[in-house]
Amino acid sequence: MRSWKTWVGIAFSALLLWWTLRTVDLHEVWGVLRTSNALLFATCTVVATCIFPLRARRWRPILEPVVGSLPFGPLWRSTAIGMMMNNVFPFRAGEFGRAFALTREVPRVPISTALSSLGVDRVFDALVLFGMMFGAMLDPRFPAGATLAGQSIPQLARGGIVFLTLLLIVCYAVVLQPARVIGLVSAIARRVMPRFADVIVGFVEMGIGGLAVLRDTRRFLAVLLWAIAHWGVHALALYLGFMAVGIDVPFSAALFLQGVLGIGVAIPSSPGFFGVFEAAAVAGLGVYGVPNALAISWALGYHLLSFIPITVFGAVYFARLGLSFGNVRQAQGASAET
Repeated sequence: MRSWKTWVGIAFSALLLWWTLRTVDLHEVWGVLRTSNALLFATCTVVATCIFPLRARRWRPILEPVVGSLPFGPLWRSTAIGMMMNNVFPFRAGEFGRAFALTREVPRVPISTALSSLGVDRVFDALVLFGMMFGAMLDPRFPAGATLAGQSIPQLARGGIVFLTLLLIVCYAVVLQPARVIGLVSAIARRVMPRFADVIVGFVEMGIGGLAVLRDTRRFLAVLLWAIAHWGVHALALYLGFMAVGIDVPFSAALFLQGVLGIGVAIPSSPGFFGVFEAAAVAGLGVYGVPNALAISWALGYHLLSFIPITVFGAVYFARLGLSFGNVRQAQGASAET
């Protein structure tokens, strides 16, 4: 899993971390962390770790239309392994690792099905994460006249609402008219990239299978509610971290910040998203007028404390299942060829 892309991601993260830290006094950052509320930070760590069992539980109704109901155990262990790999390897290598671990523990789940289900998982992440973010912008306590990346907040909110609406329309179009969508994709791919047309069509077919959850209103609502619980708990963890270092902002700031963080960590970067996470945190909290030193203190403390537990859980399950990074690399290569 080492390549020039890995080093580019690491270099980019290192540059962002340097850029973020260059304007603050690290002694001041250490002073904030040293005097922070240890009990609140410990509680924050426990709450932050709870989002991963929630993500595992949400995975069940997504897979259910294709492979039936799965026990929680394999879903949780696979999720922990995937998150651990995201923390150890760059470019979200844990996404494939999560799917592969599930197929190893539950052989009746094809790797293609597991991978397509993760695509659906991310669709629900986007719907809920950004829905909460735009909702936070409607809070009367949201800073008036605030900007982010040079864009006014109303502009970002309008663009986000359009994006979420289009995303839902596309998903339902794919579900309701799969043959037409596949035909259209095939025609475009054979004209634009004929060498990769079969691969592209196969990927779309795999995604359509994963979107089967949208055909059942009950199942769709179940996934949506688990996603809301996931991101609601995550926002609570962020807010507890704010309280631990003395950041005085409304709870809606945590809903807003996690959207900014979601955008930030989507950028290809180093293992664990170090650098990107801190830069996004400073930008998001800066909207609320939080000083850079205080924002960086929170970001470093929260990031490190939330990084450790799930990485340890994932590493333990990885070893217990007898997996190796060589196994994952080989399976990933074989999956790319089929």
